Amino acid sequence: MGYFTRITMAMATAALAMAGSVGMLSSAYADDAAGHLDFSPGDFSCKWAHPRLVIVQLMDATDQHDELYFEKEYLLSRCEKAFDVSAPSFFVEDSLSGDGVAFFRQAPLPHVRPDSSPDYRVNPASGVVRVLNNGYPCVKVRYRGGRAGRVRAATDFHRAFRPYVSGRDGLLLSNTWGDGNRDACINESFLMREVAAGAELGVDVIQIDDGWQKGRSANSAALAKGEKGRWGSWWEVDGFWDVDPVRFPSGLEPIVAAARAKGMKFGLWFGPDSSDDAKNWSKDADFLLSTHRNLGVDYFKLDAMKTLTPTALSRQAKLMDRLVGESQGRITIDLDVTAGVRPGYFAFPKIGPVFVENRYIRKKDNRLWWPHRTLRNFWGLAHVVDPARLRMEVLNPERLPELYPKGDPLAPACWPRDAIFAISMFASPLGWFEIQNLSPETVAAWKPLIARWKQERDAVHDGYVYPVGEAPDGLAWTGFVSASRKGNEGTALLFRELSADEEFSLPISSYILTDGAKPIVIGGRGEASISEGMLKVKVPKKLDFVWVKIFRDYPLRGE
Repeated sequence: MGYFTRITMAMATAALAMAGSVGMLSSAYADDAAGHLDFSPGDFSCKWAHPRLVIVQLMDATDQHDELYFEKEYLLSRCEKAFDVSAPSFFVEDSLSGDGVAFFRQAPLPHVRPDSSPDYRVNPASGVVRVLNNGYPCVKVRYRGGRAGRVRAATDFHRAFRPYVSGRDGLLLSNTWGDGNRDACINESFLMREVAAGAELGVDVIQIDDGWQKGRSANSAALAKGEKGRWGSWWEVDGFWDVDPVRFPSGLEPIVAAARAKGMKFGLWFGPDSSDDAKNWSKDADFLLSTHRNLGVDYFKLDAMKTLTPTALSRQAKLMDRLVGESQGRITIDLDVTAGVRPGYFAFPKIGPVFVENRYIRKKDNRLWWPHRTLRNFWGLAHVVDPARLRMEVLNPERLPELYPKGDPLAPACWPRDAIFAISMFASPLGWFEIQNLSPETVAAWKPLIARWKQERDAVHDGYVYPVGEAPDGLAWTGFVSASRKGNEGTALLFRELSADEEFSLPISSYILTDGAKPIVIGGRGEASISEGMLKVKVPKKLDFVWVKIFRDYPLRGE
């Protein structure tokens, strides 16, 4: 049975699992190929003499959490008692060979589930991992290569459901909410200026957040004194999802047409109705599909969801299946995981990016944006989530510098402007600002990098993206390597935070074949060379970056 046949069968099985049945894992393999996805029932028996268990915990509800990735490692001993694990993903691996099996639970994260029943039972004495029936489906992926293999396994899991499609995925999407004005500026003339500024900068998708609709949410800046907007149960209000006739007297059609005329796509914010375990999911689907077909909206940010039970998850899965299926994959969903009990990073891998976090530069908001923290969260999540499925923010670095402690060396103003954009470049970048209010200096710094990024992004996302270096903390050498699936070429995106060292060495041969390879700097500032499987870079200034393309003038034998 071929690989693509297996993947097709796996996706069909996953669709059944997402409709409410429970997927259990099997220890039997169709063959020895790494990357095989298994949805069939059964236990996994570990026969290795020196097994390693790596448990990965993630956090969402990111309005209240700013450390999103945690890793705990065990060298399992036969003398240990059996124990339970609740985790969105974990890995059982042979410490000697690096061969292993990855487990992914398609569920809200454990810390927000109302039911605390565990996901797995690990019995070190017998070497058996049992997938427990707690109402949420599970997927297993076999891999090779230790830590790098774990990243590949995670990418294979996500790509089995949502293969990367050029022109649909990994795009630069703008959303004005990040500048802190909420919906106060939203109207036709404002959005027309956004379209013009977005086309000049190189934005791919113009998206309107909360405020385009007639009904007012609890987050609206337009609420009268004492007025309470809604947050959920939207269908109880007649006309809530009509286009606001005051802000958009001609409807949204002129703005969508203007964006399309400049080569851009269009997106809207929407809140699925989560009342009574998402009983109105079909109404939500009808409305969004109608908006897609009649208005040409392809990108929706879904917010305010509540996934309190497996029943709610099952109905929300039906919503997602209809949106993706009936649009033939043209609808892309940004799933907001910033608050409440949401489906998380793994529940719906076929729909599009995860909208990771709300970070702002606005007064009296604890969610102040620090570039190195965005880098840290992206770097951590990229170990287990396909980077193309992570919507990571880029803010206007010149906004309200007085909100940062005086002299703080990690404040946005201390970073080179293009480094600010580069932080989210290997994800799906979110332009979390009002484009028309960017300074000419920022536009001039970002525009050429965005243009070069557009030339390279298909290659970046078509292969595997590995987090490399140290975990970003404001002081590290850190970054990412994107390697083609054959491993014969790729790029390295490396950041020197406040490290005192100008130079950094990376064992690039762990990711890319270096025989005859040459490095060329295509972004940032620095020097690069390759010798004996090591990529050596020099970045003279702190908080700067270098983007290195690794290629060869001739094909390797067999290419």
